[in-house]
Amino acid sequence: MDFEREQLAQRVDRLREALGQASRRFGAPPLLLAVTKEQPPERVNLLAAVGITQIAESRAQEWRDKSGGLLPGFELHWIGRLQTNKIKYIIDQVCLVHSLDRPALAEELGRHGQRAGRRVAALVQVNVAKEAQKAGLPIGDLPHFLRQYGGHPGLELQGLMAIMPDLNEDEEPETLRPYFRLMRETFESVAGQNIAGVEMRHLSMGMSADCIVAAQEGATIVRVGTGIFGIA
Repeated sequence: MDFEREQLAQRVDRLREALGQASRRFGAPPLLLAVTKEQPPERVNLLAAVGITQIAESRAQEWRDKSGGLLPGFELHWIGRLQTNKIKYIIDQVCLVHSLDRPALAEELGRHGQRAGRRVAALVQVNVAKEAQKAGLPIGDLPHFLRQYGGHPGLELQGLMAIMPDLNEDEEPETLRPYFRLMRETFESVAGQNIAGVEMRHLSMGMSADCIVAAQEGATIVRVGTGIFGIA
């Protein structure tokens, strides 16, 4: 386990350095969010030693099974498509939902937030590449959606999230730059509209293969699994 911890620490150090350099024109580097799905609790717990406390999951049952084995201090982000009937399993623990992608989910998250006496922090997922197989709102639908739910008493809309197209084996992350740039432009455009109840605080985009390009284009959160834990 000591050897594994050392390897993880080296990968995290390299990532932090690369992300810091990539994001210099935007100031602070993006949050390195550790994607811990399919990782057992003992491996997730290694993150504490390298100062990573923000973790991301996407399957409610898996989270329920592993959460009891984690050290205290981790904060849960939700990055997978969230079924409304699974909200009750995560609502007391999640600090930020990245995948708010439809009105029905906004209504149900808001309802749970009101019942708990708080506003649920969420990012609106955008289908930036217009992929039929991916969830998310078209960019053109964002203003109406944000105006509709920005003032919801059980929701706190804090920004945008996007999942980029999958790269083929022979494709470089650079091919995704136009999508990352479009997301940053959209983020800044929405921020400039000053929609009531909406705060453009977070732009969640980029994963292990393309997080450096994402940081260069203004991501404030990158979601990294393999880049931290390595290939199993």
